[in-house]
Amino acid sequence: MNRLHAESIEIFSALTDGDLQKRCLTPGGASITIWKWLRAMIEHEVHHRGQIYLYLGMLDTPAPPLYGLTSEEVLERSRPRQ
Repeated sequence: MNRLHAESIEIFSALTDGDLQKRCLTPGGASITIWKWLRAMIEHEVHHRGQIYLYLGMLDTPAPPLYGLTSEEVLERSRPRQ
Protein backbone atom coordinates (compact mmCIF):
# COMPACT_ATOMS: atom_id res chain seq x y z
CA MET A 1 0.00 0.00 0.00
CA ASN A 2 2.75 2.45 0.92
CA ARG A 3 4.58 1.82 -2.35
CA LEU A 4 1.44 2.37 -4.41
CA HIS A 5 0.55 5.48 -2.39
CA ALA A 6 3.99 6.97 -3.03
CA GLU A 7 3.70 6.09 -6.73
CA SER A 8 0.28 7.79 -6.91
CA ILE A 9 1.52 10.95 -5.16
CA GLU A 10 4.41 11.16 -7.61
CA ILE A 11 1.99 10.95 -10.56
CA PHE A 12 -0.57 13.39 -9.12
CA SER A 13 2.11 15.92 -8.12
CA ALA A 14 3.35 16.08 -11.69
CA LEU A 15 -0.07 17.09 -13.06
CA THR A 16 -0.37 20.75 -14.06
CA ASP A 17 -3.57 22.79 -14.17
CA GLY A 18 -3.48 22.31 -17.92
CA ASP A 19 -3.14 18.55 -17.55
CA LEU A 20 -6.23 18.46 -15.35
CA GLN A 21 -8.27 20.03 -18.17
CA LYS A 22 -7.17 17.44 -20.73
CA ARG A 23 -9.35 14.46 -21.53
CA CYS A 24 -8.56 10.81 -20.94
CA LEU A 25 -10.32 7.53 -21.64
CA THR A 26 -11.72 5.52 -18.76
CA PRO A 27 -11.31 1.74 -18.79
CA GLY A 28 -14.87 1.61 -20.11
CA GLY A 29 -13.90 3.80 -23.07
CA ALA A 30 -15.65 7.00 -21.93
CA SER A 31 -13.91 10.32 -22.59
CA ILE A 32 -13.70 12.46 -19.44
CA THR A 33 -11.55 15.35 -18.18
CA ILE A 34 -8.73 14.22 -15.96
CA TRP A 35 -9.92 16.30 -12.99
CA LYS A 36 -13.35 14.61 -13.17
CA TRP A 37 -11.71 11.18 -13.41
CA LEU A 38 -9.67 11.90 -10.27
CA ARG A 39 -12.82 13.05 -8.46
CA ALA A 40 -14.59 9.84 -9.55
CA MET A 41 -11.76 7.79 -8.02
CA ILE A 42 -12.31 9.50 -4.66
CA GLU A 43 -16.07 9.01 -4.88
CA HIS A 44 -15.50 5.33 -5.67
CA GLU A 45 -13.31 4.91 -2.59
CA VAL A 46 -15.96 6.62 -0.44
CA HIS A 47 -18.56 4.22 -1.86
CA HIS A 48 -16.49 1.20 -0.83
CA ARG A 49 -15.80 2.65 2.61
CA GLY A 50 -19.56 3.01 3.04
CA GLN A 51 -20.03 -0.63 2.07
CA ILE A 52 -17.47 -1.71 4.66
CA TYR A 53 -19.17 0.36 7.38
CA LEU A 54 -22.56 -1.10 6.42
CA TYR A 55 -21.27 -4.68 6.66
CA LEU A 56 -19.52 -4.00 9.96
CA GLY A 57 -22.78 -2.57 11.31
CA MET A 58 -24.68 -5.66 10.17
CA LEU A 59 -22.14 -7.77 12.08
CA ASP A 60 -22.46 -5.55 15.19
CA THR A 61 -18.77 -4.76 14.85
CA PRO A 62 -17.69 -1.20 15.64
CA ALA A 63 -16.07 0.58 12.72
CA PRO A 64 -12.66 2.11 13.35
CA PRO A 65 -12.63 5.92 13.40
CA LEU A 66 -11.31 7.60 10.25
CA TYR A 67 -9.38 10.44 11.83
CA GLY A 68 -8.78 9.31 15.39
CA LEU A 69 -12.28 10.14 16.71
CA THR A 70 -15.61 8.41 16.30
CA SER A 71 -18.60 10.43 15.07
CA GLU A 72 -19.98 10.32 18.62
CA GLU A 73 -16.74 11.77 20.01
CA VAL A 74 -16.79 14.56 17.42
CA LEU A 75 -20.39 15.42 18.37
CA GLU A 76 -19.54 15.40 22.07
CA ARG A 77 -16.57 17.71 21.56
CA SER A 78 -18.68 20.03 19.39
CA ARG A 79 -21.21 20.75 22.12
CA PRO A 80 -20.78 24.11 23.90
CA ARG A 81 -19.31 23.72 27.36
CA GLN A 82 -21.19 25.29 30.23
